[in-house]
Amino acid sequence: MHVLVTGISGFVGPRFARHLLDLGDRVSGTFLVDRPRFAGVEDVQLFEVDLLDAAGLTQAVREAAPDAVVNLAGLSHVGESWKRPGDYFRVNVIGTENVLAAAAGRPVVVASSAEVYGPVPEDEQPITEERPVDPQTPYALTKAAAERLAFSRGAVVARAFNFVGPGQSPLFALPAFAQQLAAIRAGGEPVLRVGNLAARRDFVHVDDGAAALRLLVEKGTPGAVYNIASGRAFSISEALERLMAVGGVAARIEQDPERMRPLDLPLLVGDSGRLRALGWEPRRSLDDALADLWQARAS
Repeated sequence: MHVLVTGISGFVGPRFARHLLDLGDRVSGTFLVDRPRFAGVEDVQLFEVDLLDAAGLTQAVREAAPDAVVNLAGLSHVGESWKRPGDYFRVNVIGTENVLAAAAGRPVVVASSAEVYGPVPEDEQPITEERPVDPQTPYALTKAAAERLAFSRGAVVARAFNFVGPGQSPLFALPAFAQQLAAIRAGGEPVLRVGNLAARRDFVHVDDGAAALRLLVEKGTPGAVYNIASGRAFSISEALERLMAVGGVAARIEQDPERMRPLDLPLLVGDSGRLRALGWEPRRSLDDALADLWQARAS
C-alpha cells in the first residue's frame, strides 16, 4: 500500500510513517516547516506544501499517486485556538477541504479530536461515536466542521483522544512537564509550573495511535467515525506524578495562571469498541508513553 501523509513532520506523522515503513508500505508526505527526522526518511517521498495551497496539494497527490491519503496536518492546541481562531479555521477547515479535493476520490482518513464531543456527564462516559458532537472551543469547532466535510466526501474520521509520546510539542501539558523536569534535573530551580491538574483524560501512546490509523486506512468504513481511545482516564495530576517517578525528579508544584485555559473539559474517556472490532488493541500503557516521552526529552 502507498499512503500519502499530510503533516508528516508533526507529532504523529513521523511515528505513523515509521509504522507504515515497518509494515512494508510505501510512504509519501507533505510538510510545511521542519522536514521529518526519523530513521528511514530516505525512503519517504517528501513534498513541501502548505495545506492552504490547493494547487500545490493537488500536484503533490498527482505526482505521488498514492493509494490513500491520511490527513494529519493542522493546528491542534486547544488553548492557542482561543488566541488565533481565524488561523485555526483556515488551516483546519479550508485545509481539510483542500486535502479532500486533492485526493481526487482516493480513500482518505481525516484525523479529528475527542474535543468535538464537548462536556459529557461522567455517568455517560466512556463516549461512543453515536454521541452528538457539542464543540465548546475554537479548536473543537474547526475539527467538527472538518468532520462534516470529510463525511460529505466519504472519508473515514478518526477521533483521537489524548495521544502521548516522544516528539510532542512542549505546548502540551505532559511534554511541557517533561521539559521542565529535565531542566530541573540539569540544575534548574526545582519548581514545576502547571495549569489545571484536575482534568481527566484518556491517554493513548502515539504508536498505538499510528497502528489505529493504518488499520483505518485498510479497513475503515467510508463515511464512518472511529474513536481511538484506551477506555481509561487518568487525571493530569496522576500523569504528572507518574512522570516524576519515571524521571526520578522531585519538584515543588505551582499553578501558573498563564497555563490555565478559558475552558477545560473535566473528563474525556472514549469507547473504542468500533475500532477494536476491526482488530485494534492498545498495546502500550500510560507508563510506557511517559517513559518514551521522558527518554526523548531528557536525552
